[in-house]
Amino acid sequence: MFWDDTPGGALTQADDMVDVAFRVQCRELPLDHAHGLSCVVCAALPWLRDEAHAGIHLIHGAESGNGWTRPDQSAAGFMPLSRRARLRLRLPRARLEDVRHLEGERLDLGSVALELGAFSVLPLRAQPALMARYVVARADQDETAFLREVAEDLRALEVPVSKLLCGRSHELHTPDGALFTRRLLVADLDPAASLRLQHEGLGPGRLMGCGLFNGHKDVAPVHSTPRMM
Repeated sequence: MFWDDTPGGALTQADDMVDVAFRVQCRELPLDHAHGLSCVVCAALPWLRDEAHAGIHLIHGAESGNGWTRPDQSAAGFMPLSRRARLRLRLPRARLEDVRHLEGERLDLGSVALELGAFSVLPLRAQPALMARYVVARADQDETAFLREVAEDLRALEVPVSKLLCGRSHELHTPDGALFTRRLLVADLDPAASLRLQHEGLGPGRLMGCGLFNGHKDVAPVHSTPRMM
């Protein structure tokens, strides 16, 4: 049986934005590397700060729970990296040639260094469920208030709200203080809304990995009854 529910004429991938994934040679990386990684990448790509929708994905080791939870890490605050680890940047397609010089570069994060290999281009594809590992939130805000605020922000982006699920919270540390974040799943998206949310992102902090959405394969392992907004 062949069954395609995609509406006729619907876009299946973005034309103007892509993810660029660099191979990485590094045995381990600090768990809290958001600020350091942002600084070295922006130093290498000074124009990045002027690209409104550009972002730097944080690098992750092994995950469990279909990417929703992270297993315990070493007490020293470092996580081991596998050969599958990648440094991913979300960029306008027009900037692809401007990042090619990073191949073979060494990014110094202080206690460790990332050696970058060849990069591949990953189109942003329309998927019904998207997850952001980090969305900037207020520490004094409970999950219900956070989801209500997110729903308003999504509607402002013309992204219809059907199912939202709030995940674990996390702090990203900077010299100016900590950024409190929450993990967020947005489900039941039509193709146009899915691509729009990946293009626009949500909230501040894109260059520290915040507000960047990626496809999530299955809602069921995350929670049996996602919150309805």
